[in-house]
Amino acid sequence: MLWVEQPPWPAPEAGLPKLTASQLRQLQIKGITTEGRPFRPSDWSERLAGAMSCFRPDGVKGGIGTFIGYSPYCVPRTIDGVKCVIVSEALRSIEPMAWDFVTSFARDNHLQVVEVEPGAPAA
Repeated sequence: MLWVEQPPWPAPEAGLPKLTASQLRQLQIKGITTEGRPFRPSDWSERLAGAMSCFRPDGVKGGIGTFIGYSPYCVPRTIDGVKCVIVSEALRSIEPMAWDFVTSFARDNHLQVVEVEPGAPAA
């Protein structure tokens, strides 16, 4: 296994402005394609949020004896009977590659994405 002291990419804060919670956008990725069909598999939202579960705020760490849970930056929800994932723009500040992964997932799978205004509830 290769051990690297510093990652080969710039630190997340390099070039990204610091935003307060009230300024952060949220994306609502819906489990409906742009063609109007339900996205499969049916547990896609839990899988995507599970893949992002390690990205957490400073001081909130997992470890032995902790419960498995979703990151507050990427959570599955069912809204109006449709499976969705709510993604906070804070994820972009913590790990830009994770943000790119989630947004690319939505784009590559032709999923509907709604931007939720800062401060507004996702649903």
